[in-house]
Amino acid sequence: MRRPIILKLIAILFLVSLSLSSCLVRRRVVTRQGKKDTRPLLSATKADLVNRIQSSFDQVHSFTAMLDMTPALGSVYKGEITEFPSVSGHVLFRKPEEIRILGLDPVIHSKAFDMVSMGEEFRLLLPSKNRFIEGRNDTPPVSKNKIENLRPAAFLQAMLIYPPDHTEMAILEDDTDEEHALYILLILKKDKDQLWLHRSIYFNRLTLEIVQQKIFDEGSLTVSDTRYSGWSSNDGVSFPATIDINRPQDGYGVVMKLVNMKMNAEVTEDKFVLTRPEGTQLQVLGEAGSNPPVK
Repeated sequence: MRRPIILKLIAILFLVSLSLSSCLVRRRVVTRQGKKDTRPLLSATKADLVNRIQSSFDQVHSFTAMLDMTPALGSVYKGEITEFPSVSGHVLFRKPEEIRILGLDPVIHSKAFDMVSMGEEFRLLLPSKNRFIEGRNDTPPVSKNKIENLRPAAFLQAMLIYPPDHTEMAILEDDTDEEHALYILLILKKDKDQLWLHRSIYFNRLTLEIVQQKIFDEGSLTVSDTRYSGWSSNDGVSFPATIDINRPQDGYGVVMKLVNMKMNAEVTEDKFVLTRPEGTQLQVLGEAGSNPPVK
């Protein structure tokens, strides 16, 4: 007779303990990007993400675009960034590496700058300075006037995300917690039997869209930090509506907001010809590793 009573007491105590413990359970809602987001996370392998980059890159052959560009000087390295009024911009691109960028003065709507890159070489016209600069894209920026350090290839590296090439190795990192959910594709470059981190490409795990790309030098310092948002279809090709470029070593940045784009439109070779206007001062960079004075 006593055994059933003991079993009943144990059962009652068990139920009571469950009810008490349920009062102590605390559920936390996972918030990402500053808001509650109940969408399921998407999964992808390293190969999947590399293929996404390759597919997107292969779809772009040329484009013309109208942009609003907000330039800024300074960097996080120096602890201060100063933004300037927006300028209207036109960008022309044609594979493999031809790009031309024209900025218009916001007040008088004349040329603020005009620059073109033809692979390894670039040209830059600054009408307000009456200056024409030409040289190699890899020439280090040395001017105290940061606008003279503009390189069209820097814009191309940010606007067009390149897939890993045969000299690079990709590693996938899952960076997911309560505040954000990212895949990071780390791209290592092999140079003279040495591996170093060349790029890191961040994918939002809610959409698998690219939200950031960082480019590093061989000393692991950030060369370029670009953020992407507002991806949408342009003539059947996905492209971000906002591109936020920061070049901390060069001391400048620019936010580019897409106004209009024609993807894979015909862009002829003559559009990438930038001739030095008569009477402008010529500065040639990269001659025997020097920075010659203005001629």
